Amino acid sequence: MIDLVIRGGDVVDGTGAPARRADVAVDGGRIVAIGEVAESGAREIDATGLLVAPGFVDLHTHYDAQLFWDPTASPSPLHGVTTVFGGNCGFSLAPTGPEHSDYLTRMLARVEGMPLAALRAGLDWEWDSFRSWLGRLDGRIGVNAGFLVGHSTLRRAVMGDDAVGSVATDAQLAAMEALLGRSLSEGAMGLSSSTAHTHNDGDGRPVPSRSAGPGELERLAAVVAEHAGTTVEMIIPGCINGFSDEDMAFLATLSVAARRPVNWNVLAPTAGNPDGTVRQLSASDRAARDGGRVVALTLPHTMALRLSFEHGAILDGLPGWRQFFALSVDDRIEILVDPAARGPMDDRAQSEEAGVLRFLADWGRLVIAETFSGDNEGLVGRSVADVAADRGLSAWDAICEVVVADRLRTGFSVPIPASESDWAARAEVWRDTRAVVGGSDAGAHLDTMCGAVYSTSLLGLGVRQRGLLSFEEAVRLLTDVPARLYGLVDRGRLAEGWWADITVFDPATVGPGELHTRDDLPGGASRLYAGSVGVEHVLVNGVEVVTGGDLTGALPGAILRSGTDTVTVDPTPA
Repeated sequence: MIDLVIRGGDVVDGTGAPARRADVAVDGGRIVAIGEVAESGAREIDATGLLVAPGFVDLHTHYDAQLFWDPTASPSPLHGVTTVFGGNCGFSLAPTGPEHSDYLTRMLARVEGMPLAALRAGLDWEWDSFRSWLGRLDGRIGVNAGFLVGHSTLRRAVMGDDAVGSVATDAQLAAMEALLGRSLSEGAMGLSSSTAHTHNDGDGRPVPSRSAGPGELERLAAVVAEHAGTTVEMIIPGCINGFSDEDMAFLATLSVAARRPVNWNVLAPTAGNPDGTVRQLSASDRAARDGGRVVALTLPHTMALRLSFEHGAILDGLPGWRQFFALSVDDRIEILVDPAARGPMDDRAQSEEAGVLRFLADWGRLVIAETFSGDNEGLVGRSVADVAADRGLSAWDAICEVVVADRLRTGFSVPIPASESDWAARAEVWRDTRAVVGGSDAGAHLDTMCGAVYSTSLLGLGVRQRGLLSFEEAVRLLTDVPARLYGLVDRGRLAEGWWADITVFDPATVGPGELHTRDDLPGGASRLYAGSVGVEHVLVNGVEVVTGGDLTGALPGAILRSGTDTVTVDPTPA
């Protein structure tokens, strides 16, 4: 008797081929048959009316820390994800040891929105190399996971306090090359880095990778070239503002030096800026002419942002507001209940000094997304403007009254409408071979968003609701395309002999669930969380991690190591 048979579903194998009615048999963690399976399984799943697809591959997460206190990597498996990659944007937890734990945890809290209390309570720092870091997770996680070496972490490990603001000496650069090479030989998936102006550490200074010049990155990329099955991930200022000729030349040079594809984060196409999208994608054309490959990571939907006067993320960018959020909750409440004290806050938010964040100060357009006090019952889903009108208050005074009642925990959503033309512009990029769907940032920015919904958003909002792609096309973009970009061995498709990473979902209902707060992090910290609709079963290496839309708690995931679980991907154009 074989382990498992999934019967009667419509198999979408990840290649883009049309769905076909078939059974899928699994034994020993791998797919052993696709077709009509006569043999019984020790467990059988009735997939009638459901699509049976490969598990989704999320190239851009920050689950490095969360896996220590939540080995299921929730909520990603609820959205069909079976394989994740961490260590992105230049930030990893290895190969440094405990001597750098304070700096790295404060950096992650600042730049990636991971609660500092959770990081301090949830990480024991009992590792001193990439090998020992991977060993801490091996056999103890619910998804397959691979990790890049973060450039900022690498710099910190070698240069200590000099990692910020200093050019590496020849000796320091040689030490970084040696440590990177050792980490890659121990299974790291490649190198990630950032020169983004928005990336600052826990002291408000540029993260270490921002102090590196192009020459340093080129030398590190050359180390990547020496190790099989590796890759490079990058974020640079032009990812947000539009690429300059220098940006494009830099990305191409990195790819050529590494002899690997380079993926950059993140492309957000809109109908209102078609030239910007063309410009950013042209970085791929430039790289191809030079013998490299550059791929844009593109988010398939508008990320739902959540603002709060408790954590202050994004709001703390308003002029003078950072000092406000440095105060205790009680001290902040004292200011917000006093019209004379809170008035200047609004004045500063409305000033020209607020720059691009000034739009946040249009308080009336914010929508109340979540409340916690009986005094605010019935307000969820209403705009601040409506509540202010009911209470005879200004929008600013209404916000203050609401958040004080919730002891600052009120969640506000920022309406960012996307037109059907915007969705069509996104679909063009999804299909473009110069892009790969992803950019979830799952595990990061826990107080402002839940990026794990990217896959069910594509399936539910892009396919089911709008018909911009077929399910066959969408599944290929979520599975085979990212798997092939990173050279995953025997993953990303449903095929006999391949690993049984499988997602079974209902095409009539699939989509993301509602965003809400969960108080389930170490140290008493909270996060934003969203489940899914219509994702019925998810298997990792043949074991169900999701059944009936709920996590089973099983931990069958594998740590993926470069050169063993991946093959080298040639960056040169076919």
